Amino acid sequence: MFKRDELGFPSFWLLQLCGWGGFYLLVLAALLTSYKLPELIRSNTIWFLCMFATTLLLRPFCRSLMARSLSWIALEVWAFVCSFVAGAAAALISEVLMTYPIDWKDCVETWLQSTMVLFLWCSLYFSIKQWQRSARERERLLRAESEAREARLSALRYQLNPHFLFNSLNAVSTLVLEGNAPAATRMLARIADLLRTTLDSQSMPETPFSHEIAFTEQYLAIEQTRLGDRLRVAMDISPDTLDALVPSMLLQPLVENAVRHGVAPLVDGGTIRILSKLQGSQLHVAVANSGTPGPPQPQSQAAANGIGLKNTGERLKTLYGAAHKFVLEWPEAGGCQVTIELPYRKAMHEVEAPACVR
Repeated sequence: MFKRDELGFPSFWLLQLCGWGGFYLLVLAALLTSYKLPELIRSNTIWFLCMFATTLLLRPFCRSLMARSLSWIALEVWAFVCSFVAGAAAALISEVLMTYPIDWKDCVETWLQSTMVLFLWCSLYFSIKQWQRSARERERLLRAESEAREARLSALRYQLNPHFLFNSLNAVSTLVLEGNAPAATRMLARIADLLRTTLDSQSMPETPFSHEIAFTEQYLAIEQTRLGDRLRVAMDISPDTLDALVPSMLLQPLVENAVRHGVAPLVDGGTIRILSKLQGSQLHVAVANSGTPGPPQPQSQAAANGIGLKNTGERLKTLYGAAHKFVLEWPEAGGCQVTIELPYRKAMHEVEAPACVR
């Protein structure tokens, strides 16, 4: 009965007994100098027992009010009404037990006193319950954030496309067979750096845009080692956007889709373009790949239904709701372009621009 809950909050009965017990002892201490001490102890003991029993009867009603999620003013109005009615009953019962016939003047004074004490008890009950509810909600959010963080770390460990790893390692094998050991060593080092960055990245839902650019450059460096001159990269990154907060792992899935479906299948390869700029209070980011003019190619259609784009769209919806745009389009000039608009929010620390941004 006196056990604490999962968050360490004391039980209702513990608070009830300690509160009324302390109040009772405090009143008795104030009566020690009175010459009518035995009579006052008897009358106050009867009144305290009546009030204690009344609060037990008020508790279910107060719990039902809390379950209705009323405003604080509404709760206080209901608390006063209940205290006014319950105080009358408690005063009448205590007066009957203390003196008979009833002294109505003393009964009215006891009624007013009981009403105020019960009103304060109800207000304290509501305050404690709301505090417990908010603490539990904070705990739930923290637990959900922790679970989401763990899930994100697990997902990041497996997010790199198996085809990309296979192709990269196959390219390393080819370089070794060709006797180009320095190039193979550089590519292995880049793969290791990319994996280390992925696994060791901070488990935060958002990160400065400059970090996303740096991580994407690591990925593109590996792909350029594999595809050579067939993969060309053009970046138009506004310096004003480098300290903008964006979702972690925002660019890499988009660039990976562009490389796999818009560059790698073409004999002559193609160009990946990454653009960022500020438009008022919005951050504008675009990732595009070149291609042949005409209707969307089958590989572009496949990219549109890929896990990377769907995952990115869902994360943006979760983080920003209706305050973002996520558009996939196929320009008449060919290729595919993904455009993202997010609310611009600046990171709270200095961010250095990546060396290759131009």
